[in-house]
Amino acid sequence: MKRAFLGAVFCSAAMTLATTQALAQAQPPLQKPDIARGQGAAAVCMACHGADGNSPSAAFPKLAGQHYDYLIKQLNNFKVKPGAAKAERDNAQMASFAAALNEQQMRDLAAFYSAQKIQPAVAKNKDTYELGKQIYRAGIAAKNVPACAACHGPAAAGMPGQYPRLGGQWPEYTEAQMVAFRQGTRHNNAVMTAVAARMSDTEIKAVSDYIAGLR
Repeated sequence: MKRAFLGAVFCSAAMTLATTQALAQAQPPLQKPDIARGQGAAAVCMACHGADGNSPSAAFPKLAGQHYDYLIKQLNNFKVKPGAAKAERDNAQMASFAAALNEQQMRDLAAFYSAQKIQPAVAKNKDTYELGKQIYRAGIAAKNVPACAACHGPAAAGMPGQYPRLGGQWPEYTEAQMVAFRQGTRHNNAVMTAVAARMSDTEIKAVSDYIAGLR
C-alpha cells in the first residue's frame, strides 16, 4: 500500500513537471523590448491614442513620453487576475485590448510609446492658476493633502519605475482620473485614492489645469 502510494505521488509530480516544462517550451523567451515591433502592435491603439501616442481627444490619455514601467503596470492593471472578480483598473474598452496582449507585446508597446515625444497640452484657466500651483507645489495642509511635486517632481516629469509623467497631459483627463480615484471607480493606487478623497471638485480641476502647463 505504502509503495503504491509513493509511486502515485512520484507519477503525479513527474506529470506536473512535464506539463510545466512543456508550457515553458511553448512560450518563446522574452526578447529585448523593440520600438519597431511596438509601433506595429500600436496600430490598434491609434484610433484613441494617436499614431505617436499623442491622443487627439482629451477623453484618452497622451501616452507619448510616458515611463516604460508605468505603461506596463497600467496594461497589467487592466487585466483581470486569476481568481479576481474584476481588474484593478476597471475599463471595459481597455480590458479587451489588454487581455489580448502577451508580456512581449506589452514591453514592445511600452518601449514605443515611451520613446515618443509628447505634444503637451496647455493650462487654460488663469483664474485657477495660483490655486493649482499652490496645491501642486505645497499641497493642502488643512486637508493633509501632500504636494504633488513630492512624487511627480517640480515639472511633473515623474520618476521612472515609481511615478508617472503628468506634465502636458490633457487637463480633462487628469481631472477625470482624480475624480475616479475619489469615487473608487479607479482603485489601482492606494495613495492617490487617499489624496483624491480629500480634495474638492474645484481643487482637482485647478491642479489638473496647472499640471497641463508644466514642462
